[in-house]
Amino acid sequence: MLAKANRLVRADDYRRLVRRGRRVATRHAVVYIMRGNDSRPPRFGFIVPKNVGVAVNRNLVRRRLKALSFTALPRLAPGTEIVIRALPGSAQAGWDILRSEISQVVSGGVTRA
Repeated sequence: MLAKANRLVRADDYRRLVRRGRRVATRHAVVYIMRGNDSRPPRFGFIVPKNVGVAVNRNLVRRRLKALSFTALPRLAPGTEIVIRALPGSAQAGWDILRSEISQVVSGGVTRA
């Protein structure tokens, strides 16, 4: 589970990141990444809309994305903020597929120096 310090919780933070962050699309998700200049710990946010499926499927996708982000935390530079928007096919995607897609995007260019 992500600590409170590692979560985006304000709607303004989500909006800012989706509008200004670098956008990378995969088959099952769209990832918005922004690297800040501050020393805050990396933070994640998740958007899982209703077109992903019923509540059970949306919660499954959200839990998977949270687990993937937790494993990526040690590799991220301080101040990095990431929002992951799940696409409709993400509920049917297997764990390995989601892990490989998100890991490639998250580790591409925003890792610690």
